[in-house]
Amino acid sequence: MTQLKFNLDMDELTEQILNSNLNAATKGLAVAIFNAYMEAERDAHVQAKTRERSEERQDMRNGYYERDYTLPVGRLRLRVPRTRSGAFSTGLFEKYQRMDQSLVLSLVESVVSGVSTRKVTKIVEALCGESVSKSFISDIMKRLDPEIEAFRTRPLNLKQYRYLYVDAMYIKVRENHRVVSKAVYIAQGINEGNFREVLGFMVSEEESEQAWTAFFQDLRHRGLTLPKLIISDAHAGLKAAIRKEFVGSAWQRCTFHFTTNITHAMPRKDSTEQRRLLKRIFNAETPQHAKSCKAEFEAFVADDPKYEKALDILDAGFEDAIQFMMEPQAHHVSLKTSNSLERINREIRRREKVIGIFPNIDSALRLIGSILLDCHEVMTATNRKFLKD
Repeated sequence: MTQLKFNLDMDELTEQILNSNLNAATKGLAVAIFNAYMEAERDAHVQAKTRERSEERQDMRNGYYERDYTLPVGRLRLRVPRTRSGAFSTGLFEKYQRMDQSLVLSLVESVVSGVSTRKVTKIVEALCGESVSKSFISDIMKRLDPEIEAFRTRPLNLKQYRYLYVDAMYIKVRENHRVVSKAVYIAQGINEGNFREVLGFMVSEEESEQAWTAFFQDLRHRGLTLPKLIISDAHAGLKAAIRKEFVGSAWQRCTFHFTTNITHAMPRKDSTEQRRLLKRIFNAETPQHAKSCKAEFEAFVADDPKYEKALDILDAGFEDAIQFMMEPQAHHVSLKTSNSLERINREIRRREKVIGIFPNIDSALRLIGSILLDCHEVMTATNRKFLKD
């Protein structure tokens, strides 16, 4: 048998080595253990000692070849046993490949978390003594594609979604040797249990009715039923697509964006009281109370021509901005704005800033999909409901 005599359970010891760090085991010990493990594997395959004549012998030993094996503890140089027939093959690399996978996953997590490619190469060099190219990082990130595609195309007919939040943000992508702007469309739903879910996303051309319609049609084809209320900003193409694809659903204009539009039309100086009165309108609990607050605001600024434009904006969007008041009062604070989806957008933006310009659409889908999948898993794993009962 092998010259290295170990009175230990090799499976258990190898597992301990693989799950350890440099403080618990050195690279040298890992090499010794792995080499001994493979030697024992070959002995079991040959079924005879060195130069032993035996009817049970299955093969002849035929030296070794060297192979590098990378683990989180570093790069190991191993002596892999061979046999004359070539029939012997160690199971160590396949059996413990998950440790290579853990390194790969750590790189993927680094990229998704917003670590630049340059920094990732330094991480790899620190861990393994090896540098990697951008194409290597790209190839690693492609391992996420099946999971992201399954998440992006999953059926939506297994649950009912009462409320739907939609929004778009812009990114820069290289396309045909030019840097162009692309829109990222995102939908968030509130299910019957009052938990949030990311329902879908799409990277396409700049915001338009056609693009929003295509996005909504994908959601509907996947089984999304008519929500009671759709919350978004007032982009003209978005509104038109909502009217077309969600006939029977009410539309809630985000009150944050709406009040911002109104205040931008108001004087900046000496308008503290006017702004307080405007804010009261959308803090009202009922439509009747909101109308009363609106009348109070209008009366307060009626004699000042500087507020004419602000009053016109308020009149035009008032009804759409108080649709949330038809829902349970406990839900008002969450339904009157699209802030919960805006927070997801900011998380994407934080990590996207590291990249700056995506090299292609696929890379944008991959990174954004990874972030949204992570957000979705956090939303669905918690026991904390988004809306109060």
